[in-house]
Formats: sequence, structure tokens, C-alpha cells
Amino acid sequence: MAKSGTTTQGLRAAIERSGYYPALVAEAVEAAVGGEAVSSYVVHQETTFDANEVRRHVTVLVLTPHRFVVSHTDEQAADTSSPTPYATTSTESVKLDRISSVVVSRVVANPESYTPGTLPREVVLTIGWGAVSRIDLEPAACGDPNCDADHGYTGNATADDLSLRVSDAGDGPDTVRQTLAFAQALSEAIAATAAPTR
Repeated sequence: MAKSGTTTQGLRAAIERSGYYPALVAEAVEAAVGGEAVSSYVVHQETTFDANEVRRHVTVLVLTPHRFVVSHTDEQAADTSSPTPYATTSTESVKLDRISSVVVSRVVANPESYTPGTLPREVVLTIGWGAVSRIDLEPAACGDPNCDADHGYTGNATADDLSLRVSDAGDGPDTVRQTLAFAQALSEAIAATAAPTR
């Protein structure tokens, strides 16, 4: 379930509607946001299946006039470190001028007949600010099949701090729409931050 909006009260209500440890999630998010106004937010709960276990987690994205706040809460079954089930909540606050990329990937059906304004069936929102980078390397080669020289490595470095995937089938059209609205609000806020002042 994802909800998007623009008020602190709306954010709290969306967290409560998600039904996923709302008191715990709300306290962590509200502490991270502090006294700043909420410009936009998304609350996304996801259920995954891991072997024989059903696991849930919730991600909350909040945009304030100066920061991007991300909170993630996972639940864990009892294990050797804890005799009872437990949850882990983390928050990170990022100044808007630190965000280096906002990538929105859209998956559309029947692209040959696409009409502007039609919602994608899936959206992946990836936000990078340099906290986590992934490097994919592979041996470099030349075009000569008989060459056995060492050509070093080639690869890509990708900022991959946060990736949120929502789909029409799994989350509903409102979730897709809300994720796109949040991505647009975040992109506009970053652009405004980067614009030279006169």
C-alpha cells in the first residue's frame, strides 16, 4: 500500500493506514523530519516470501523543503539473537543538494498504442546520493578471438542508494500515480535547490 500527500497529518494517517507497526514507524519518521514541513511523501508496504517465511517491510519517503528522508522498517522472526520477534527501523536524512540522481523507470504495455497520460503498469524509482554505490566489473576483451593478452577490466559504477518498485497489479493504480507524483516533486525540489540565486 502506498499513499502520497503533502501534510504532516496526512503522513501520519498514511502510516497508520498501512497497518505496519504504525506507532514505531511514525515515531521514527517524525523524529527524522523534526519540525520541517512535509512537501510530499510516499508510504509503501511490501510483503515478500522468503523460503517458508512471509516477511513484511515498509518504506516511507518524505520530502521537506530542505531534505529527503527515507525510513525503512523490517520485521524479523525470533532467532539466536532474540527469543521474540523484533523489528528494525532505520532513517536517513539527505540534504537535497546531495542527491545526484532521480531515475524513474516506467514499464508500459503495448507501447505502439501508448497514449500520453496513461499510467505505466510498473514504476521503479531509484534515488542516488552517494551513500551506496555498486560496481559491476568484468574482464575486458578485444575483437581478436586468438588474443590471450590481459586487457584489464571494464565495468560500471552505479549509485544505488534506494530503489522502490511499485506495480499496478501488485499495488494498484493509485500507488503508481503517487510514486510518480513523489518523483516529480523530488526532481522539482532538487532543480530548485540547484538553480542559481539572483
